[in-house]
Amino acid sequence: MLTDRYPLRQVREHPLEPLDRRTWPATLPPVAQLLEAGLDLAPATVLVGENGSGKSTLVEAIALAFGLSPEGGSTGARHSTRSTESELSRHLQLVRNPGGTKRGYFLRAETMHGFFTYLENNPSTSRTDTEFHSLSHGESFLSLAVDRFRGPGLWVLDEPESALSFSGCLALLGILKDLVADGRSQVLLSTHSPLLAALPGARILELGAWGFRERGWHELDLVTNWKSFLDTPERYLRRL
Repeated sequence: MLTDRYPLRQVREHPLEPLDRRTWPATLPPVAQLLEAGLDLAPATVLVGENGSGKSTLVEAIALAFGLSPEGGSTGARHSTRSTESELSRHLQLVRNPGGTKRGYFLRAETMHGFFTYLENNPSTSRTDTEFHSLSHGESFLSLAVDRFRGPGLWVLDEPESALSFSGCLALLGILKDLVADGRSQVLLSTHSPLLAALPGARILELGAWGFRERGWHELDLVTNWKSFLDTPERYLRRL
């Protein structure tokens, strides 16, 4: 099958490296669920949930287990300003699809400023990099996605909407949609944006005290809350 060529089929706990369930991040319900039952990945998987639910922890750990740089970049990037990532990646085992690529890229909005400096100080010999610091935050983020997200690969994004306007989110959605349609690329995305959560064909997982559960876009608290606010913002503003 065409979709069997994307990089990762499942993430689970490494049988030889169990994580102490009494320690963080194993105490987060979604992490505990992954360790106990594994997490199946689709060609596109979107994680949504409140702050602190474990979205970034899971996305970061999977990116690191794949060999990507913790603060952004490809498997060849070695950028690090301050190590804050959890130990979860060291306890994960990736189940790869036969013939799936080992290429990938990790974009996380909160570390992009330092990552752009890293790119400027370590210019590629095969391309002329954009002067990312000369662009707005959103423009630089989209330019990097357009330039790096090409061909087969695992494309991991952690809350990219924080850098993007509504039209910027639409533009990124178009890039991700085209990548997944190739059949050899895979997207793993954490987001608070109902727009990005609408990535066509994505498996959407809602994270919370229950762990993670698959939901339809219209069923998400994220979507229903935004709809309700946009319909009657005064009802929410009175409660502040």
